[in-house]
Amino acid sequence: MKTYVVSGAASGIGEATTAMLREQGHRVIGVDLHDADVTADLSTLAGREAAVTGVQALTDVVHGVVPCAGIAGLTGVDPALLVSVNYFGALGLVRGLQPQLSAAGGAAVVLLASNSITGMPGWDADVASYCLKDDEAGAREAAAKVEAVMVYPSSKAALAWWARREGVTPAWIGAGIRINSVAPGLIETPMTQQLRDDPTFGPFADSYPTALGRPGRPEEVAATICFLLSDAASLVVGVCLFVDGGTDAILHPIAPEGWEIGPLDLA
Repeated sequence: MKTYVVSGAASGIGEATTAMLREQGHRVIGVDLHDADVTADLSTLAGREAAVTGVQALTDVVHGVVPCAGIAGLTGVDPALLVSVNYFGALGLVRGLQPQLSAAGGAAVVLLASNSITGMPGWDADVASYCLKDDEAGAREAAAKVEAVMVYPSSKAALAWWARREGVTPAWIGAGIRINSVAPGLIETPMTQQLRDDPTFGPFADSYPTALGRPGRPEEVAATICFLLSDAASLVVGVCLFVDGGTDAILHPIAPEGWEIGPLDLA
């Protein structure tokens, strides 16, 4: 039995991942705003610290972290809040639990990116740049100038890039911690239903093609996450794995596109 931490554990992909890990006989410490082992608001520094402290009070060793908590880029959503939750909330939990991950003697982190990083061209590169510089104030200021729908892929691209950049460093893989990300497409979750109900973006919710001809199910993404957490994925480091029923392959038959936005300003 191993011990895992999943944020956003009360619904959607987080709930499915929690259930699947428990079915495999593992212990899961869920983090969410409600109905979780640790209740905390990851949108603030204080909330992230509370989440980390809450987990640390329950275990000395963590074999894996899956930050699933996130906000969709819907009409009326505060784009600054979105970037604080999706990027800084996710990494605040991961970084805060680095000592417990190191203590496992072999651990894994799986971040939640999105196929919107290649499927929604024109997202804001400045937001991603500030994220990767760990400048939350700058990221929030840049995000406030952009519609939330375009901040969402910025936050998710930054997570995928962070996993690739940091996954090969001594601080992480050198400590026996593998970092990867998954990029789901349209998945049948409460967040997706909110998208369908959106007065502006609802008509486009189901417009992306899939080779399977249907949206994904949360447990299908959870199965991929559980694989990346497992010893069977011991050679997988720094990868962003698309889990979207073939959407990205249909849109970009040769290779994923949409990342070619020029050099990011990381100075």
